[in-house]
Amino acid sequence: MARKRNKKNNTTSAKTRPKFQISNQQKIIFGTLLMLLSVAFLIAFISYFATWQQDQSLLKEFWDKQVEAENWLNKFGASVSDFFIRKGFGIAAFIFPILIFQTGLFLFVGLPLKKLNNRWFWGILASIWIAIFFGFFAETAPILGGVIGFEMNDFLRAYIGKIGIGLVLLFALVVYLVNRLGVTPEKIQSLFQSTQKEFKAAFASNKQKAEANPATDLVEPSIISQKEPAPKAVTKDEQNDIAIENSFEVKLATDDDTIAPSSSKTKNTSFTTTHQPEQDEDPGLQIEVETTQEENEEIDILSDRLVKDFGEFDPKLALSNYKFPTLELLNDYGAGSITINQEELEENKNKIVDTLKNYKIEISQIKATIGPTVTLYEIVPAAGVRISKIKNLEDDIALSLAALGIRIIAPIPGRGTIGIEVPNKNATIVSMRSVIASKKFQSAEMELPIAFGKNISNETFVVDLAKMPHLLMAGATGQGKSVGLNAILTSLLYKKHPAEVKFVLVDPKKVELTLFNKIERHYLAKLPDSEEAIITDNTKVINTLNSLCIEMDNRYERLKNAMVRNIKEYNTKFKARKLNPNDGHEFLPYIVLVIDEFADLIMTAGKEVETPIARLAQLARAIGIHLIIATQRPSVNVITGIIKANFPARVAFRVTSKIDSRTILDSPGADQLIGRGDMLYTQGNDLTRIQCAFVDTPEVEKITDFIGSQRAYPSAYELPEYVGEDSGTSLDIDVSDRDALFREAAEVIVIAQQGSASLLQRKLKLGYNRAGRIIDQLEAAGIVGPFEGSKARQVLVPDMVALDMLLSNE
Repeated sequence: MARKRNKKNNTTSAKTRPKFQISNQQKIIFGTLLMLLSVAFLIAFISYFATWQQDQSLLKEFWDKQVEAENWLNKFGASVSDFFIRKGFGIAAFIFPILIFQTGLFLFVGLPLKKLNNRWFWGILASIWIAIFFGFFAETAPILGGVIGFEMNDFLRAYIGKIGIGLVLLFALVVYLVNRLGVTPEKIQSLFQSTQKEFKAAFASNKQKAEANPATDLVEPSIISQKEPAPKAVTKDEQNDIAIENSFEVKLATDDDTIAPSSSKTKNTSFTTTHQPEQDEDPGLQIEVETTQEENEEIDILSDRLVKDFGEFDPKLALSNYKFPTLELLNDYGAGSITINQEELEENKNKIVDTLKNYKIEISQIKATIGPTVTLYEIVPAAGVRISKIKNLEDDIALSLAALGIRIIAPIPGRGTIGIEVPNKNATIVSMRSVIASKKFQSAEMELPIAFGKNISNETFVVDLAKMPHLLMAGATGQGKSVGLNAILTSLLYKKHPAEVKFVLVDPKKVELTLFNKIERHYLAKLPDSEEAIITDNTKVINTLNSLCIEMDNRYERLKNAMVRNIKEYNTKFKARKLNPNDGHEFLPYIVLVIDEFADLIMTAGKEVETPIARLAQLARAIGIHLIIATQRPSVNVITGIIKANFPARVAFRVTSKIDSRTILDSPGADQLIGRGDMLYTQGNDLTRIQCAFVDTPEVEKITDFIGSQRAYPSAYELPEYVGEDSGTSLDIDVSDRDALFREAAEVIVIAQQGSASLLQRKLKLGYNRAGRIIDQLEAAGIVGPFEGSKARQVLVPDMVALDMLLSNE
């Protein structure tokens, strides 16, 4: 049987294996060849129009070395040009070097060639249309249309005549404009309307300048009468249009005299300064709204064309050859099936029934559900039996069964039964391989899928970290917290591309997460000045948490500018090429912050750690930053009320007391677990008992080695630089050492009345380091106040007049 299965697997793998593959080196070589060949074709085609008559008689003597052609590429250029131009498509042959060059460029860069199918299709159709067009209108110059254009014109003329050919050419042109360029009557009409409004604005502004110019008084009346048209009746709407355009131009002239009238459409604030009558303001506002709609339509058209030409933006393109880890890297600790011990089931059932009978509790039905480590016995008590009476017999049932970890669920939500969980004598190991290979995990359509293990019904338990949105893990030493963290990270590594998720790992113990150093340039994120991506120093933890707060604020600013509500909508809009990268937009990966031994951080740093974590937990969900915090000491001073309120998803491994269980889960039960990966999971409602999947350290090492051996990014994902309180400057900075953009930065800060480096980054398009230095210089100059933590600095200068006085006195 095993041999047959192996044969089937071999045959299926042989069928699915691609027959022909090109390596990256071959793609680069072949792409370079095509690009150079297209350049040669273009040179030959250009020179052909000047030398084709001289070279026509030499084409038959191609192999004679003594004969030379006048073409710039000699006989090769003459023969290729003659084939494509005279015998082919005529002047339309210039389309083919362009298509060949694009094909070579796609191969050279590594882009998928499927996107070129559309270009080749429309390029060939366009070349045929151009050949017929020149063959129709330039019969005296057959070289412009080529043999194809002449023959197709001759063929069509015999059936539909010259008028029919003209109609066919017109129809083909309309098809190309509609399908390829997206031209519609509405867009043509809007283009004419916008052009008409621009002419109106230009006419009104020129008229106003002519009236305001005193030199016009010296012009003779005869000349004025020749230039100015006769007065005519003007409607009320036209008066309103001209009045608004005039006020618009005057407002812009006070700001910058060089701005053209057509560039002032989006300056909505200029309407607030005009002093027109109330009846004249409504039409102007309507015109401005229409203009904005037209601009939005143009943006949508542009994005649709980009998507049609290049496809959606693919964030995985930088690592397009990245391969996910294979299942062979994980160990198989058995088939995952559970062996049913009928004797053990009958024995436990009888002991439960006898124990309840001793306390005069009758049951009408009992059913067993076997899990990997625990069996759930569901009982239906007789009428009139109180649930609390069965709940109080928890210790007595444990005594009669001589088992550790008896847990009574009274009642089981949604079933109308009482559950008694009894550990199995022979527990089954849940391997990470069986969980990853399960259909439930492989087909999970989640943003951040996590496979914890298997529940009491032996079903794979998969949850979405993006919907949690943060996870709190706690348990005593040696009960499976580190294995649980490795299972979470392994799940994400098997499901998400390096471009889609980044990890910030905090390991105060310095030994639990060190294996993930090998995937630093693939998956990890760190501060710019940090040497190691895995954080072990408590001071760096504080800076990293505050840096994540800055990243959170920057991402919310991008979401606001993109007019979306969460990271999923933002990335969807960015992939559809509706957000311009020149405006600061970029694809945002998810960031998962993992903190092991959180109690140690609280003991050493206290509020400095708790405050940014609480802020991230409250606000970071929508922009894709998620927290996973693990601790072995679930006391109240470690897991405070602020943290618990923002961590609805919690995982509890075995703890030593009911108090610790209530601290984590707000209910008892974690103290009755049996350890070794036995855990309880809650997301704010019911408790779910799960056997955590086991992934050993050698397995994690294999996975990280497999990922680390592949091509990676140049460096780890850099978080924003955080300038702590002790790094602020109290020294005076020399005026000559100031940044070249110091004056512009001061104006931006004073106008916005907000002293933050992120504002300078956005307005002046600077890096964070340079913006931070300018902020320090502004502080030394007395324009902004000192550092105030996560708040923006106070601006000490009220307006631009005060700023000019301050800078002029230096």
